[in-house]
Amino acid sequence: MAVPYERGGRTKQKERTRQALVEAARELLAQGQTPRVEDAAARAGISRTAAYRYFPNQRSLLLGAQPQIQPDTLLADDAPTEPRARLEAFMTEFTRYNLTYQPQLRTALRLSLEKLAAEKPVLRQGRAIGWIEDALAPLRDKEKNVDIRQLAIAIRSATGIETLIWLLDIAGLTPEQAAETIRHTALALLDAALADSKR
Repeated sequence: MAVPYERGGRTKQKERTRQALVEAARELLAQGQTPRVEDAAARAGISRTAAYRYFPNQRSLLLGAQPQIQPDTLLADDAPTEPRARLEAFMTEFTRYNLTYQPQLRTALRLSLEKLAAEKPVLRQGRAIGWIEDALAPLRDKEKNVDIRQLAIAIRSATGIETLIWLLDIAGLTPEQAAETIRHTALALLDAALADSKR
């Protein structure tokens, strides 16, 4: 979200400066750090004074560093239409997305758990539920008794970044093992919903 300073005069240059700070913060996050504004400024070669005009505190910087990719779907145009194969293809892409943006998503998770969080991080805006609903879309015509929204919520709750972090940090799985576990979990939830719909 732009701050007033960025709205006036030399807006293109200000956009470049802001982006340099964001990229610097992302690089530091990828190295396992939780950067302060001055850390991102030093990394980007921008003065601390200038950096604080864009990001008045660490929280605003970390929120700014969150992934900005917000497509309607993670599936390719030629994705399968058979529900199980389509969900499997989606889970491959969803897990890849979570692994790629893991440092930023870990930070978003931490920020979202802060008691006084006044601003909802990207992680908490429910974007992934829409992606999963899109992956499950072929069920709308074929399985009228399946509540797609509820199934999408169940899959998200069991396969998102929180689960990935637990599998990596607590269970000690490799990224490949974690991805396979997440895929099996999503497919098991789909199979259970389909079985329930036929009772």
